[in-house]
Amino acid sequence: MQDKIIAFLKEKQGYVSGDQLAHRLKVSRQALWKHVQELRDAGYEIVAIPHLGYQLISVPDRLFPQEVSVGLHTRCIGKKIYYFDKLSSTMDKAMQLGFENAPEGTVVIAESQSYGRGRMGRAWASPKYKGIYLSLIIKPNIIPSQTPLLTLMTAVCVCEAIKHTTGLQAQIKWPNDILLSHRKVAGILTELKAELDAVSFVLIGIGVNVNSEKGALPEGATSLKEQLKTAVSRLELLTCLLESFEEHYFLFKKEGPDPILARWRAYALTLGRRVKVVYQKRHIEGEALDIDSDGGLLVRNDAGLIDKVTAGDLIHCR
Repeated sequence: MQDKIIAFLKEKQGYVSGDQLAHRLKVSRQALWKHVQELRDAGYEIVAIPHLGYQLISVPDRLFPQEVSVGLHTRCIGKKIYYFDKLSSTMDKAMQLGFENAPEGTVVIAESQSYGRGRMGRAWASPKYKGIYLSLIIKPNIIPSQTPLLTLMTAVCVCEAIKHTTGLQAQIKWPNDILLSHRKVAGILTELKAELDAVSFVLIGIGVNVNSEKGALPEGATSLKEQLKTAVSRLELLTCLLESFEEHYFLFKKEGPDPILARWRAYALTLGRRVKVVYQKRHIEGEALDIDSDGGLLVRNDAGLIDKVTAGDLIHCR
């Protein structure tokens, strides 16, 4: 009902009489007033003037599904959105929905997370109303070993959404960090439900530091607001991100990884640098040459041999 009220007020772009609005929505004036009060409590600025009616003045900086859907031009991604003011983790909720056979393209959004996480179980700071914290459910026809390609693809999507929305040129640190001025502004987490030779569904978690203040950020992190010195529309960035994801996901399904890998290389900060990769008890150091067809990082060690790295903590040595 509240979605319908907002949509009608936006459509009229002026005062709408209470009688007209109640008749359109087939509710009583008393019920209408109750819904308007709930919208005000959610942050919508709605004025009510006797003999004139209601007028929508402004919408809150919230990622409400009805606000996302208005400007979202996709065929699959984001057609079903689950929104929460707070969650322990969007990935946990998305995993639950995946097991319940939620449709491909389902998005879980939280305004804050109490236990947001990144790779290897690391905590992801999720201050309320300051960032974008979401998980996507997709069902690609791939084998499990190809899943890292989806992480690289998502990194490209995040960079392009940031560039389109803010003009900032983000870069990718293999495999899943998005950097601005060599500091982390976004991260990606990929999890999946799969058999040995087939993927049932994949979860793509994305966290972006949008309007966080410098003092609230972890060491080595930054935000779009810190870089621009002004606040960024989270709604505009989210819409652009979902549209970019669908574009690249459809491209991946149609043409395979090559076009995605070419775009990834264009944003890569890691290639051509001396790096150190630590994974479990393995330690590799050398020059990052390229990525291969399944997303592995090719590193030429000091003996001149090529090592393929598929996971681990990567450090840019210089």
